[in-house]
Parts: sequence; C-alpha cells; structure tokens
Amino acid sequence: MTVSRLIATFFYAGHLRPAPGTWASAIAIGLGLVIHGIGSFPLLAAATLAATGWGFWAVERELRGRMGEDPQEYVIDEVAGQWLALCAPSFGFWMMGLDNWHFSYPGWVAAFVFFRLFDIWKPWLVGRADRRGDVAGVMADDLWAGLFAGIATMAAAAVSHGVLM
Repeated sequence: MTVSRLIATFFYAGHLRPAPGTWASAIAIGLGLVIHGIGSFPLLAAATLAATGWGFWAVERELRGRMGEDPQEYVIDEVAGQWLALCAPSFGFWMMGLDNWHFSYPGWVAAFVFFRLFDIWKPWLVGRADRRGDVAGVMADDLWAGLFAGIATMAAAAVSHGVLM
C-alpha cells in the first residue's frame, strides 16, 4: 500500500463497513478529543490543517487520471471535515480557559451529529463542492460540511446556555 493510499483511507479506516464515512468521523472524534486533551485548540487546529493538506495531496495522487471519482474508502476528507467541526467547541473551551480534558460531551456529540447531517444532506455549498467532480471537490464538500457543523454546534450551545434567549 502506498503512503497516499494509507492517508486517503486514513490508515484503513475507510475499509470499515458499513458506512465508512461515519466510521471515519467517529474515529476522528475520538482522536480529536485526545488531540484536544493533549494540546487544546491550537493542536487540534494544527492537526486539522495537516489532515487537510495531506488529504488534498493523497486524494490528488490516488485519483490522478480518474476525475469524477470519490471512492467511499477515501475518508481523509471526513477526518479533516470532522476535525474542523470539532474545532468550534474546542476553541470555545480554550477561550474560556477550561482544562483540556474538560471537553464536555454535548459539544463533541453535536459536532459529530451536525457534521454527519451536513455531509449526508449536502446543502448549498456542500452539494456544490461535491458536484465539482475533481480532487478539490472531494475534499471541499467535507470541509464545508465541517464549517457548517461547527457553526451549528456553536449556535446550539448558545441556545442551550441561554445566550440567544
């Protein structure tokens, strides 16, 4: 197995069945919580940027000459998008000066649920990116889904904590 395939499948997570994207998202949540626990938001943001960069590189190499494909076993895009969604509550905890291991479950559960919702539903820019049929589209749809999931997670937190009431 090539390094690009190993990255594109996120170390074989893309071969889990059924629903490899959901498995990859769940694995990303677990790893994201560990990353946040070790280095808080800055480390999670750096990991997200790294996964995004490696994802563009790996998917481009793997899909060279096969434009329009988005194999379901290539899940690095889900990992990058899920970590982007997780960055929103991670940033909130970091800004509040809360202990790195104090990352409560509603934030990461909401990030997971909203990310999967936007990734499957593919509204607006998520769907537009998905229809591109190129490497950028493979990665961008999940990054858009992650951004929207992060915003939705913070909006839900604001409502839950009474900020918007």
